[in-house]
Amino acid sequence: MTASTERPPPDLSGGGLGATRRVGDRVFAALTTGAGVLVLALIVAIGAFLLTKAIPAVQKDSTNFFTTKLWQPDNDPSVFGIAALVFGTLLSSIIALVVAGPIAIGIALYISDYAPRRLATPIGYLVDLLAAVPSVVYGLWGLLFLAPHSDKFQQFLSDHFGFIPLFDLGKNGVVGRSMMIASLVLAIMILPIVAAISREIFLQVPQANREAALALGATKLEMIRLAVLPYSKSGVVGALMLGLGRALGETIAVALVLSLSYSTSFHIIDANVGGNTIAANIASQYQAAEPLGQRALIASGLVLFVITFAVNALARYVVTRSGKRAAAV
Repeated sequence: MTASTERPPPDLSGGGLGATRRVGDRVFAALTTGAGVLVLALIVAIGAFLLTKAIPAVQKDSTNFFTTKLWQPDNDPSVFGIAALVFGTLLSSIIALVVAGPIAIGIALYISDYAPRRLATPIGYLVDLLAAVPSVVYGLWGLLFLAPHSDKFQQFLSDHFGFIPLFDLGKNGVVGRSMMIASLVLAIMILPIVAAISREIFLQVPQANREAALALGATKLEMIRLAVLPYSKSGVVGALMLGLGRALGETIAVALVLSLSYSTSFHIIDANVGGNTIAANIASQYQAAEPLGQRALIASGLVLFVITFAVNALARYVVTRSGKRAAAV
């Protein structure tokens, strides 16, 4: 008889390498689940802390917390509200997104579809590097360079586009540390975030989609419009919403650049009008505030927390819905 050269079948009974892999999978699954639960627990803990500190302050407010513009929580009686703060937060963030969004998407498209690879790589690194610059540096740059050197530009906007309420300087208005300057600083801060995420999304578009559009006679612009943007729409929306979330919560840069006041005006180039945001108000007022004033600032932080959460939830909804539509097509 000749010895059999066949190998025995692999051991699938649960011992050996298979069992080791299954143990590793269970450990990894437990770690990832724990990480997810930890994030959820932190969000709940932050929300509970803000709510616990905010309710006593709101109860001692002698006015309507949501419609009052003044911020004088340490007066007797206490007078404070978030109307002006929410207005300034949303206005500056939306202007920043309108300015930075198209530029960031254009940069991402240039890196992914137009620039030669030897040039695209260093440009991508430079864009990513902008995201690592501390916000205080942006604030100092806006305060010491952008604001003093933009007076003529702001005056030009008032002289030629004053019929638009945003650029109406009025009779007693002056240019300087205005809402427009703060919004431009925010735009520069969120630009690298939106550009970096959009670039990675554009690079994920299958090359076959691009080649098919070009093979059918499409120009480069038509290829981007027909093959790249539809495939990337949901991801770009998510990138824009992340940039908006960054702008909503920015603190030091706005506090340094903006002439802080509790007003609700669309005249964004008037330094006399100024403005304020929730985050900047907390940074500038917390140190000198009395205990009730600190709790009032925490109450405004709770509102910012809810706004940011709502923006992220809206972004998730839009991304999910766009993904479903793309899959259906």
